[in-house]
Amino acid sequence: MNPPAAGHIATASATADSPSRPPSLPTPDRRLSRLPIAISSAPITFRRLLPPGEKATAREIVTGLGLHERSGGVPLAGTPSGERERPYVALNMVATADGRATLDGRSAPLSSPADRALFHGLRSAVDAVMAGAGTIRTERYGPIVPDPERRRLRAERGLAERPLACVVSASLAGLTPELALLADADSRVIVLTPSPRTLPAVAAGVDYVRTRAADGSLDLSAALAELHDRLHVRTLLCEGGPHLSAQLLSAGLIDELFLSISPLLAGGDDGPLTGAELAERQRTPGDRSPLRILAGTALPSPMQLQLRSALEHDSHLFLRYLVRDGG
Repeated sequence: MNPPAAGHIATASATADSPSRPPSLPTPDRRLSRLPIAISSAPITFRRLLPPGEKATAREIVTGLGLHERSGGVPLAGTPSGERERPYVALNMVATADGRATLDGRSAPLSSPADRALFHGLRSAVDAVMAGAGTIRTERYGPIVPDPERRRLRAERGLAERPLACVVSASLAGLTPELALLADADSRVIVLTPSPRTLPAVAAGVDYVRTRAADGSLDLSAALAELHDRLHVRTLLCEGGPHLSAQLLSAGLIDELFLSISPLLAGGDDGPLTGAELAERQRTPGDRSPLRILAGTALPSPMQLQLRSALEHDSHLFLRYLVRDGG
């Protein structure tokens, strides 16, 4: 799942004297078009498929996960037990039924009102939200929790009203002051990068986590340990993109996966790439296959997942897996 974009259904209408209208149909009363449209304010509810149970709202479901109640970190793989810890990391992604992670270069067309409810619900329960710079740009990230009611809920849960916004970038290229997230004076942005560069002056508060692996790339394990130790991040929600997701899994840094299955079949070929697909493919030249939720090099070995819950709303499925090899 990724930041939602508004959608609409276009409808065509004919005038009363249009030859395409069958003469047997009555002329519509144009006064009806001026009547107010009733919009339900009832919250979206999800069917609990596994484990079975009563229908529940996104808020009830997310509260039941207990993410906001986690008080400690996760031992960092490769270090003596208890020596260093990292945040508990959840990956949140969306895909079509045939595995596409984007349509027309963005993930927003795969979303739904129910998906957006869980998307924002998860953001309201963690200390920080992380995404790659390409995802930030393409999906047009703004403030992570813009809704005052959700900020109030975060405060009730003992969290800061606004989660940290963590941006992963190799070079800081494309992170301009015009980006809505960086233009928001109330946002606190943490840039995870191996680069010594800094951003130009922006409205948001910006800090840096600089870690460098032997090959010059970002050392994700060390970066997450610093998020935990210096910035007190206990829970971290990652929203992609596919290369970052694969890198985190390869390093044993994902603890659970939230996967939304959109009831769409998209197919795919090697046609022109746009948006997030183009940004991601620049990292793997020559690969023209449609993006999936993981991209880049194969994992060292297939990750074992354990299904913990399954929800349904309007043919959309929402699956929660524990990553059994997640470090």
